Amino acid sequence: MKWNFGHIDFSTYAQYIEGKLGVEYHSDYTVLKLWSPVAQQVRFRLYKTDTAKEPFETVEMIHNESVWSIRLEGERHGMFYTVQCLINDQWMDEVPDPYAFAVGVNGKRGMICDLSRTNPANWNADKHIFPEQYSDMVIYELHVRDFSIDYFSGIKNKGKFLGFTEEGTRSPEGLKTGIDHLVDLGITHVQLLPVFDFHTVDEAHPEKKEYNWGYDPQNYNAPEGSYSTNPHDGVSRITELKLLVQMLHAKGIGVIMDVVYNHTGRTRHSVFNQTVPGYFYRQRSNGTFSDASGCGNEIASERSMVRKYIIDSLKYWVNEYHIDGFRFDLMGILDIDTMNAIRDEMNAIDSNIVLYGEGWAAAPSPLHEKYRAVKNNVPKLNNIAVFNDDFRDALKGHWGQQGSIGFASGQTLNEESVKYGIVAATDHPQINYGYIESIRWAWSMSPQQSINYAACHDNYTLYDKLKMSYPNARLKELSDMVCLAGAVLLTSQGVPFIHAGMEMMRTKHGDGNSYKSGDVVNMIDWSRKAMFSYVYVYYKKLVRLRKNHPAFRMTSTHQIRQHLRFSKHYLPGVVAYTLINHANGDAWKTIRLIFNNNQTPVAFPVKNQRWTEVANGLAIDENGLRTHETHTVFVPPVSMMMLVADEA
Repeated sequence: MKWNFGHIDFSTYAQYIEGKLGVEYHSDYTVLKLWSPVAQQVRFRLYKTDTAKEPFETVEMIHNESVWSIRLEGERHGMFYTVQCLINDQWMDEVPDPYAFAVGVNGKRGMICDLSRTNPANWNADKHIFPEQYSDMVIYELHVRDFSIDYFSGIKNKGKFLGFTEEGTRSPEGLKTGIDHLVDLGITHVQLLPVFDFHTVDEAHPEKKEYNWGYDPQNYNAPEGSYSTNPHDGVSRITELKLLVQMLHAKGIGVIMDVVYNHTGRTRHSVFNQTVPGYFYRQRSNGTFSDASGCGNEIASERSMVRKYIIDSLKYWVNEYHIDGFRFDLMGILDIDTMNAIRDEMNAIDSNIVLYGEGWAAAPSPLHEKYRAVKNNVPKLNNIAVFNDDFRDALKGHWGQQGSIGFASGQTLNEESVKYGIVAATDHPQINYGYIESIRWAWSMSPQQSINYAACHDNYTLYDKLKMSYPNARLKELSDMVCLAGAVLLTSQGVPFIHAGMEMMRTKHGDGNSYKSGDVVNMIDWSRKAMFSYVYVYYKKLVRLRKNHPAFRMTSTHQIRQHLRFSKHYLPGVVAYTLINHANGDAWKTIRLIFNNNQTPVAFPVKNQRWTEVANGLAIDENGLRTHETHTVFVPPVSMMMLVADEA
C-alpha cells in the first residue's frame, strides 16, 4: 500500500459516533464491531491459544455502512482472535481490534473475555478515591517495576502489579517498603506510569529483563502483560491490576493513570493503521505522518472517531478499573475541544475525576497551537490542570542544562519565579511577571490548575540534578537542598507532585533519559531510605503539615490574593511571605514562611509579636518547637523557617 495521505479528505468517512465498538461478551453469544469505512473485506479469526499457529475458525465479517460486525453463538470466553482488513486490494496485518479489552502475550491477539470473571473478591464494594479539591492531593509518581524490583525491597511479586498488594514488607534495615511506605509517607494519590499494553518489552521472555517506561502504546484498553504473573492469560493481567487498585483504595490512596493518547508505539503497523490507514494520525501538507510527539507520529484527536475512541477508552478505565484520574502525556498535542469534551464526559460520571497533563508537545504540529491544549491555552481548559515547569526550573535549574542552578541550589535573583510557583501560576499583584524568564503572564486561572513539581520520571532526578550543579558538594549539602525544594513545593498553593524516591534522595546515576536503561538505573533503591532517613522523615512531616492545614491548599485565585502577602524586605536568596486571617479556614491565624537558600544563616525581620516556631532547619513540630517574642529571626542555611501566631 502507498502510504501517502495528502489526497484524502478524512472528514468524508462515514462515522459511528453513538454505537459501541469492540467485543461485547454474553454467556451465550459474543458480538464484535469494528469501524473501518475503507475496508473492502474483513476476516475474523479465532484461535484456541494466544500462540496457536493456525486459527480453528475463520469467518467473514458483515458490513453495514461504516461498521463491520460478527455475532458468534455460544460460550466464547477465553478464545483469542484477530481481525484482518482488505484495503485497496491489499490484505493488512492480523491485529486485535483497536478496542481490545483483553489480549494475549505481547498484545498480538485479542481475547474474548467475560469481564465479570476478572473481578477480585468484594470488587463491587471498591470505591473511588476522589479529592474534594485538586489542591487537597499529594501526588506520587511511580513506575510499577521500579517500585518493587530491588532485591532488598522485601516484596515477593517483584516488578508486578501484585507487588502493590503485599503488606508488611520491610527493607533489610527494618524500614517500611512497598504500600506500607506509601501509607506512612501520607501521599493521597499514586500516578502510575503507563500500565496499558505497550510495545517494547517482550512479555514472552521475562528472562531478558527488558525495561521500558511504557510510552509506546500498543493496545490502549488492556493492561501490560509484563506486569502480570501470566502474560499469556488475558484474565490474569486484568485481575491483578484491579487488585492493585483495590488495595490502594483500601489504604485511602487514589490511582491516577498516565495515558498516552498523543501517539502510538508503532506507526505503519499499529492497530489503527491496519484498520483505517491514516485516519487516526495527523499528516504534513505533503501527506506524510507528522511527529509532534518525537516518536514517529501524532494522534489526530480533532477527528470525530478519534475523539470518540479516546473518550470511550477513558470511560472504560474509570468504570471497569475504578481509576480515579488521568495524567495526559504530551497533552499539548491534543486539541482543546477534545480535552473539554473529555472533561464533560468525566463530569457525567463524577465531576471529581482528576484530569491533568503536560502542557506542551515535543515538536511542531500541523494543528495550530491556538487549537491545542498547551500551557498558554490553560484559560480555555475546563477544570484541567497542567504541569508547572516554570516552577520546576525555578527550584532546581533548567531541566536540560546539567550545570544550571535553581533556588534550592543557591541561585539568587530568581526569587520572582519561585514566588510565581508559590501562588500556583495565578495572577498575584505582588509578582512582577516581567522578571520571570520562562513566562510573562499568569497562565493558571486557579491553584487547581497548577501541578507543582521539582522532578518526575523525565530528565534527571532532583538529587542527580543538584549533584550535577554542585559536583563537589557533600551529601549533607545535597540533602539540605533536596529538603529545601520539598519544603517550598509542599507548602505552596496548587497541587504538589512528588517523583517516587525523591524523599530518599533517589538517583538514576546521572541518566537523564532512562526510559529503557534497565533496573540498575531505574529501580527504587530501598537502602537509601535508611541512608537518608532524616530526609524521609522531613518529607513525611511536610506532607502531614500540608494535609492538616488548609492554608496551604487554597482553592481560588481570589483566596490567594486575599490571604497571601509576600514580604517587601528583600535579601538575595530569600523568599518570604505570610498567610493571614485564617487562610482557607485554617486554625492558625497567621503563618510566616521564610526560605533561605544561602550557605549562611540570614537575619530576617518579622513583626514584633509573640511567635511560635513550627519549622526550623530539619525540625518540624506543628505543636511548636519554641515560642518567643521577637522582631528578627535567624534562618539557618538552605532551609525553611515557619512561624505561627494568633495575632495578625
